[in-house]
Amino acid sequence: MTEHVAPLLYTLFAWWASTVLILYADGLPRWTYRWSLGGTTVLMGIAWWGLAVTASDVRLTGAYLAFTCALVIWAWLEMSFLMGVVTGPRRTPCPPGSRGWQRAGHAVMAVLYHELALLTAGAAVLWVSWDAPNPVGAWTFLTLWALRLAAKLNVFLGARNLNEHFLPEATRYLASYFRQRPMNALYPVLLLTSSLTTVWAGAQALSPDTTGFHAAAWTFVATLMALGWLELVLLMLPLPTGALWRWGLRSRETPAVWIKG
Repeated sequence: MTEHVAPLLYTLFAWWASTVLILYADGLPRWTYRWSLGGTTVLMGIAWWGLAVTASDVRLTGAYLAFTCALVIWAWLEMSFLMGVVTGPRRTPCPPGSRGWQRAGHAVMAVLYHELALLTAGAAVLWVSWDAPNPVGAWTFLTLWALRLAAKLNVFLGARNLNEHFLPEATRYLASYFRQRPMNALYPVLLLTSSLTTVWAGAQALSPDTTGFHAAAWTFVATLMALGWLELVLLMLPLPTGALWRWGLRSRETPAVWIKG
């Protein structure tokens, strides 16, 4: 069971820690963004190199490194989006009274550059590792992309817990494109799809014919899918989720401490 427990725990920690760090960096004053993004850009460059190097590495360490590299690339994309660096041509709140396709068009323009960046990065990750002996980087990025798309669709169509207070000042206008509702028509479909995919990935990881490398690889995917399923559930349940990210939100509590030198 070590080949399953260790990658499961690693995924949980990496998912939580990366989210906390992104929330903390996004909550700092804007003048710090260039330093946060600069440091993360260096890490992303190393991650791209690591992804290429591990593409042919089918050792257990290769699976961990490819997963980590894909997560670092994803973290840069998320950070640059939340900081307002890569968002879209529309950087203002949704016009009052917008409905239907008009509202959808405004929402697309608010995140267009970010979505294009995701597609470009995703295509590059697939090109590097999809047909390679070690496809963990591609699997990880595609899983994260699918889960993020499901979350975006739900907050746009309507969810109970929007967590709009997680948005930093630079992108707080994006909350105007959210809709608070107890349910939306697409939610059951996405929840069912997420559930079935999680079970399927878990079955692949637990298959007796799966090698140690592939057991870890599928455990990474199954754990991410389970976390994505949990996020979908929490979108609709009236439960507070701030405690989970308390450390990441501390940067928003004492803004007076940060004085530009």
